[in-house]
Amino acid sequence: MSVDPIMLTLIQKRLDHISKYMGWAMMRTAQSPIFSESHDFSCFLSNARGDALSVADGLPIHTGGGNFAVRALLREYGDDIHDGDVFLLSDPYEAGGNHLPDWTLIRPVVVGGRLAGFATNRAHQSDIGGGAAGTYNAAATEIYHEGIRLPVLRLVEKGEVRKDLWKLLLLNSRCPELLDGDLAAMLGSTRTGRDRIADIVDELGFETTEKIFDAVLDHAQLLMKEQIETLPEGVFYGEEVSDNDCFKTVDVPVKVKLTVAGGKMHVDFTGSSPQIMGFKNSSLANTHSAVFMAVMSFFDGRPPRNQGAMRQIEITAPEGTVVNALPPAPMTMNTVHPASDIVHAVWKALAQAVPSQALAGWGKTSHCITSGRGDNGRTFVMYHWHGSSGAGAVDGRDGIPAAGQLCTLGGMSLPNVESYEQAYPIQVHHHQMREDASGAGKYRGGTGLDYSATTFVPTQYSFRGEGSRKPTGYGIVGGGDGKKGQLLLNFLSDGSAFDVPQYGVSKLDAAKVHITSPGGGGYGDPLERDPARVLRDLRDGLISRRTAEEVYGLVADLDNWVVDESATREKRAALKAAA
Repeated sequence: MSVDPIMLTLIQKRLDHISKYMGWAMMRTAQSPIFSESHDFSCFLSNARGDALSVADGLPIHTGGGNFAVRALLREYGDDIHDGDVFLLSDPYEAGGNHLPDWTLIRPVVVGGRLAGFATNRAHQSDIGGGAAGTYNAAATEIYHEGIRLPVLRLVEKGEVRKDLWKLLLLNSRCPELLDGDLAAMLGSTRTGRDRIADIVDELGFETTEKIFDAVLDHAQLLMKEQIETLPEGVFYGEEVSDNDCFKTVDVPVKVKLTVAGGKMHVDFTGSSPQIMGFKNSSLANTHSAVFMAVMSFFDGRPPRNQGAMRQIEITAPEGTVVNALPPAPMTMNTVHPASDIVHAVWKALAQAVPSQALAGWGKTSHCITSGRGDNGRTFVMYHWHGSSGAGAVDGRDGIPAAGQLCTLGGMSLPNVESYEQAYPIQVHHHQMREDASGAGKYRGGTGLDYSATTFVPTQYSFRGEGSRKPTGYGIVGGGDGKKGQLLLNFLSDGSAFDVPQYGVSKLDAAKVHITSPGGGGYGDPLERDPARVLRDLRDGLISRRTAEEVYGLVADLDNWVVDESATREKRAALKAAA
């Protein structure tokens, strides 16, 4: 390589730190709990061509296709980009967005009149108008029902905020006071990124910086090539099927044909479902993000997370399908579904190639979003993320009990319960891990959660029950599936139950919500699980005595909590023989 490897490493680490620093600035200044507590945003850095150099901060579903947004900016504005400009976009069809609620703020880095790169913050806004408060309109049948669509707009022109555009944005939100502060936080976040990239250019010079940035991408490409070469060459298949189109029961398959050859990977979605009526269609940028997330999480983490690594992966996503929908298909749900279906399908194909590295499935979502009027008279939007699903297990590690949605890979935090009770008109009654919901295995799946809360005011609900009809956290290499989830709702007035739809939007009186979230899948034969781990799970209430004995073959003195090793071996041998 023409760049000193030590310098290359230092610059990569420096770029990653800048990305994380942008995220810290965002969390400390944003108004909405969705950012300040849950971190539903992502920061990334790009070179002057729009190639992502670092996506060290945030959620992988936000950043793997971030180059689509920056290249849309370059396509629309070309040479008309100046120091002090800041651009804003969201539209998945016209502006390289993934879904409308994720507003992407892009600040060019112009040094000495020359474009050196971009600092970007993509953040999920509390509300952007549309047919349902909180951005998730489960009744949408076209994108016009989902809120304001933003092409590439110049929000700040040579350092001056366009007040007319700013006012237009606030007028299209039910939570303008939150949006006002959150946009300001996004501007500050990207400013810190811009200044620190400019410092690199000032220190090294423009040509040297450009050369090192190119080397950063080339290095990631080389490491990804090496990773792909560890796979056997051949053709592998994976499929994941949703059981609904948001309005009726119907199979919606995502099919993957994965070809490995010559250190490259071709991911072909031909044969996947046509785009559907509901809002679970994917934009091309979102599909690229989901594939990148699936592949990167399968490998050992050596390749840096940037656009260089993606050069070794070719994606075919036929137009008009659920993975590359055509307008005016709605797609607000796409970062969750079908993103999780895409990831699961790719993981299943990769598991055929290398079973020892297989990843079990994560439980799909089964919770709701609520919005109403708080004591201050303002609209609130609250996500019941405390009902998050369990993660899948891998060889050597149990699934995480609850780690947000699959598309975050644990990058999104569950908010503090006490903070929620202060911010919203609710009371949380309990929040605990489920018993017997995790997929059994040598390494068991995540437990999922048991959560209930009362909302004391009339509220609009947006329901998302992808994981409520059947098990969705699939087991792998002999592991069991995680249990399905359930959402129950009872009115405070008389205790009567509301018939909760799998997807839907409803305005309801004060009520108590009870969520049991889906469990994650297990990895490997349950009869190979360390008996001491089984005993601990039993003692912690994560599995029942029946499961410990009949699924895991445990024999123990439960008065003294001691495993009977000899009797356990005999019982496991008998269970295997009977199977």
